[in-house]
Amino acid sequence: MNKSELVRKVAEGAGLNAESAKKALDATIAAVKEALVAGDKVQLVGFGTFAVKERPARQGVNPASGEKIQIAAKKVVKFNAGSEFENAVNK
Repeated sequence: MNKSELVRKVAEGAGLNAESAKKALDATIAAVKEALVAGDKVQLVGFGTFAVKERPARQGVNPASGEKIQIAAKKVVKFNAGSEFENAVNK
């Protein structure tokens, strides 16, 4: 499912027109991004939790040359599905 298909589903489910549903979806995505950039986690009961984790720097190997390289530390977004969501997927 891509974004336009999701917008259509949201519009149908909420009884909105497509333009309103797109604005609502865009605002939701922006709010989640803003919270994660600020270091907060976003917890949606019944769906899951978005959080930022720090991945430490580490040493890797270039598979083409075998040369050791340094991989920089970075922040990554993690999603942990809630139990209701996992149960629905595993039915």
